[in-house]
Amino acid sequence: MSEPSAARPNLASSQILDILSRGEFASEYGILRWSSNYAFLINLTLDGQDVTAVYKPQRGERPLWDFPDGTLCYREQASFLTSQQLGWRIVPPTVLREGPRGLGSMQYYIEHDPQVNYFTFDEQFAPQLMRIAAFDYLVNNADRKGGHCLLDGDGHIWGIDHGISFNAAHKLRTVIWDYAGQSVPDAILEDMSRVAARLDEPNDAFPCALADLLSDQEIAAFRRRILKMLKTRRYPMPGPGPNYPWPPV
Repeated sequence: MSEPSAARPNLASSQILDILSRGEFASEYGILRWSSNYAFLINLTLDGQDVTAVYKPQRGERPLWDFPDGTLCYREQASFLTSQQLGWRIVPPTVLREGPRGLGSMQYYIEHDPQVNYFTFDEQFAPQLMRIAAFDYLVNNADRKGGHCLLDGDGHIWGIDHGISFNAAHKLRTVIWDYAGQSVPDAILEDMSRVAARLDEPNDAFPCALADLLSDQEIAAFRRRILKMLKTRRYPMPGPGPNYPWPPV
């Protein structure tokens, strides 16, 4: 598989989202073979600007016993919208659209060193990891592997692969248990409180968007998780399990 060029113009998130939403499919680099579902690295172009994206078509999703068929791409989009509303920049810009292989999620590709991941991070990344740990609890991420934490050239950690999230039942499986039982930083709680207030506004754009992506039960469970963390002000402890994804990397 040929690799995309690392030389990309600096684009604002809004520009990236516009290209992901309206861009023409210029080329396909090939399939990402380490993915459990079909995922393709593609290039999109719009008005002379281009971006590389990871395209996960709905019809390439592997059936799971505990998630409704054909919903993983919706959960990818719901995770991005939640990250965006929290202001945490965890999930790369993502859209849901028709592609060469049908409807699917289209996520901006983060240039990174695949040898660098959660297991190689030191203490300087703790503030970012604390946000990711809170985020994973809120979206009920069932697959936070170490390799799902990507470090870009600016020292920012991005989280990818949120297709099995937002289940109404408890499914949290993550390698980031460093902060279990610890107090959640006030700044994180303030962001959560703001989003919780938006969920109570029936005409707000955020809950309206979630309603097109998740079931009523899943949205209600999401709201309960936010309120629970706001009440306890602590990171969750590991439950009876399983608590870690497999493989962990």
